[in-house]
Amino acid sequence: MASGSVGLAELGFVEAAPAWRLRSEQFPSKVGGRPAWLGAAGLPGPAGLACALCGRPLAFLLQLYAPLPGRADAFHRSLFLFCCRTPPCCAGLRVFRNQLPRRNDFYAYEPPSEDPPLETGESVCLQLESGAHLCRVCGCLGPKTCSRCHKAHYCSKEHQTLDWRLGHKQACTQEGDLDSTVPDHSFLFPEFEIVIETEDEIMPEVVGKDDESEIIGSMGETPEEELDSMAKHESREDRIFQKFKTKISSEPEQILRYGRGIAPIWISGENIPQEKDIPDCPCGAKRIFEFQVMPHLLNHLKADRLGRSVDWGVLAVFTCAESCGLGTGYTEEFVWKQDVTDTA
Repeated sequence: MASGSVGLAELGFVEAAPAWRLRSEQFPSKVGGRPAWLGAAGLPGPAGLACALCGRPLAFLLQLYAPLPGRADAFHRSLFLFCCRTPPCCAGLRVFRNQLPRRNDFYAYEPPSEDPPLETGESVCLQLESGAHLCRVCGCLGPKTCSRCHKAHYCSKEHQTLDWRLGHKQACTQEGDLDSTVPDHSFLFPEFEIVIETEDEIMPEVVGKDDESEIIGSMGETPEEELDSMAKHESREDRIFQKFKTKISSEPEQILRYGRGIAPIWISGENIPQEKDIPDCPCGAKRIFEFQVMPHLLNHLKADRLGRSVDWGVLAVFTCAESCGLGTGYTEEFVWKQDVTDTA
């Protein structure tokens, strides 16, 4: 993905993809499944991936491959977003950034092949080349081990208990590769590739018009007289929500908008962050907007089977303006959640 130009967003859509295209060596942008970690060093640990509200392990929501042109130290760069999906909480969010130079300890210097590998087995990879073991349930760092077989690794007692109940109790003492017998724990979100398209360049000009009733009239089928009448009575909240709908109307299935340094589009007039609400990076630099997750993604997550489930209007991710390299590991960035306001 190229860095977004000022005012012009790149749009993300979900597509089904073969498993091999979503592996780390393909530098994927993807939703759900297990994280395809970029760098194998300095992964966030269980404490970093615990919900700040309920303390339970967060679920991987998506990752975005977003290298910075002209930055040798960020030739490879990915952002990883996690959310709480444990009811009744379902509210915690955390996002991490990792970047590598083109010449590094993990990947070939040349771009990956576009052809499928000869071996495309579906076996889950739960150990990184660095030697780090990953949790059988969520694919995050797994420092805990099963005390009986010492082969199964977990991020937490919760995930060890879940895996034990769903099959490890029987598989624990059996010979063979445990990674080939990982059950469906109903914890991961459905997995898709994120494909990127540039937003129609006409759209920003249309939405930039001062007369918002003209915007709506140009996009919809409502008579102009009725729009004028509505415009006199609508609240600021209505106008912002209508502007949001207008902005996405040409591509309603977008699940993500990327544009480093551009302005996000908000779904509500409430809970819009001020500059003081976005904490600076620990390096001292300001954080700037980089991408937002759109509400349409919820349609693909099948999350409502848990009762109260994950929900949002907009998730806006802000990252270090300098994309600093604090060590070689994963740097936590900032995510702002805006809910849909009920104006009825």
